[in-house]
Amino acid sequence: MTELSAYMRQVGEAARAASAQVCRASTQLKNSALLAIGDEILKRRDSLMAENEKDLEAGRRNGISEPLLDRLMFTEARFESMVEGLVQVAGLEDPVGEISDMSYQPNGLQIGRMRVPLGVIGIIYESRPNVTIDAASLCLKSGNATVLRGGSEAIHSNLALASCIDAGLEAVGLPATAIQVIRDTDRALVGELVRMDQFVDVIVPRGGRGLIERIMDEATIPVIKHLDGICHVYIDEHADPEKAYNIAINAKTQRYAVCNAMETLLVSEKVAPSILPRLAAGFQAQAVELRGCEATRALLADQYQVTPATEADWFEEYLGPVLAVRIVEDLDQAIAHINRYGSNHTDSIVTENYTAGHRFLREVDSSSVMINASTRFADGFEYGLGAEIGISTDKLHARGPVGLEGLTSQKFVVFGDGQIRQ
Repeated sequence: MTELSAYMRQVGEAARAASAQVCRASTQLKNSALLAIGDEILKRRDSLMAENEKDLEAGRRNGISEPLLDRLMFTEARFESMVEGLVQVAGLEDPVGEISDMSYQPNGLQIGRMRVPLGVIGIIYESRPNVTIDAASLCLKSGNATVLRGGSEAIHSNLALASCIDAGLEAVGLPATAIQVIRDTDRALVGELVRMDQFVDVIVPRGGRGLIERIMDEATIPVIKHLDGICHVYIDEHADPEKAYNIAINAKTQRYAVCNAMETLLVSEKVAPSILPRLAAGFQAQAVELRGCEATRALLADQYQVTPATEADWFEEYLGPVLAVRIVEDLDQAIAHINRYGSNHTDSIVTENYTAGHRFLREVDSSSVMINASTRFADGFEYGLGAEIGISTDKLHARGPVGLEGLTSQKFVVFGDGQIRQ
């Protein structure tokens, strides 16, 4: 056994042992731990910011792109959001132990389902150190132990946050090993973690396509994941022009380097002449490059520069100030485009037509489908989950933003009074 394998085995054994304690912890105890972690973060704000700056300086030296630096950075707003997320998760209903679907059988048995933790959750993520707190809070509240493996570019930030987590857990009498942050940046540790099926029950990767594909190839453990965020906004012929403008601009420009940003704009040919020029001006003001179909380029040619869109553009997650634009014939073509080129993440229709909106909801095969709202709302915090551990585009177990319920399973429970089977 190599030194790395021995280290990971020690981590896995400790997590499995701690999961038994977290599973039976009361809601009050788990909430107290979450609030204690928040208190530690507030007390250590200056040192956390200093450790984050070390990561940013290293990133700049290593030529990390601006979108990745943006994900890595602790801003005051993100710092406050971390603490607020802990408070919100503490205030959420605890799903563990909830019994539902109770029914009486003719023989007098009562049969229902009880919600239970998954056990030990391994989380592998890149860049965003706030994921350390989001993931820790959700796993703890849902009664799971967790092993966190952040990216090497955020090691100082993650270890500083880990010390806050350790202190918060110990303050209320829970084992620090309930939430472990891997302290080594060796990439081989990812391979070790995703094959520890004797200790870890599920893997949640958060990162780029390369990371996700590697984990899908190597994991011997079930994976909750999404590969890309190719999100669409479709402006229907019955759209309110003001809503259409505000939603499309927000969905693209509110923040670029996120998986729920719009990457392709679809516009009905019936309203494109009146809506697209104004939108093009708005995107131009934000320095967004437009890549359009032939009809889009013909419509905007006199005023705006539009790069010809290729087939590859419809599949592209830009994570930056680039937007693909296509004029479509109608709702049918919009839905067909999304279901062919989309990544099953988040798609929105802007329309005042009830029938069109509900057809879009039914027929677009994505984990979040919206009417008259920006795709940027596809987020656990915005959905009232307190935080999210990731967004799943899979169809089994959990789909969409994964909050507390997505980190639990159900088992059948049977209440009898001496019945025996004849």
